[in-house]
Amino acid sequence: MNSKLLLPLIIFIVSCSTYSEQELNEFDQSIIKYTSNKKIKLSRTDSGLYLKINTQGTGRLIQYGDSVSISYAGELLNGKLVDIQKKPISFAVKDLIMGWKEALIMAKKGSEMTLIIPPSLGYGNHELEQIPKNSIIKYDLKVWDVK
Repeated sequence: MNSKLLLPLIIFIVSCSTYSEQELNEFDQSIIKYTSNKKIKLSRTDSGLYLKINTQGTGRLIQYGDSVSISYAGELLNGKLVDIQKKPISFAVKDLIMGWKEALIMAKKGSEMTLIIPPSLGYGNHELEQIPKNSIIKYDLKVWDVK
């Protein structure tokens, strides 16, 4: 799906999906198994986001009210590429999925990150063209600019 269409759609489709503790634990176990198999070291936040800031940028931390220019690649844990944006594209942080919001406010201009976002912080139980419902997605993300 064209990312220019995908991310604005996020604003519309992201709703408060509620998951049981068992479902949240199953997402966690899938992520732990994936990172262990791939030998990827990520930190887990209290919300369930897994991330690593590979390159910390410069300047101030990104804020919720900022706009960011980013490039990224997103794939399912089975390796299927679901979205890629090689050229920087701008978005308001407040309009992004919860996992991206949480990660971006820990980053600065020039930061490069690896994120693994469970459905509870991503697209939830919404099925998109390339993303099945309840998908866990790994993103590699670079912040080019912050305004």
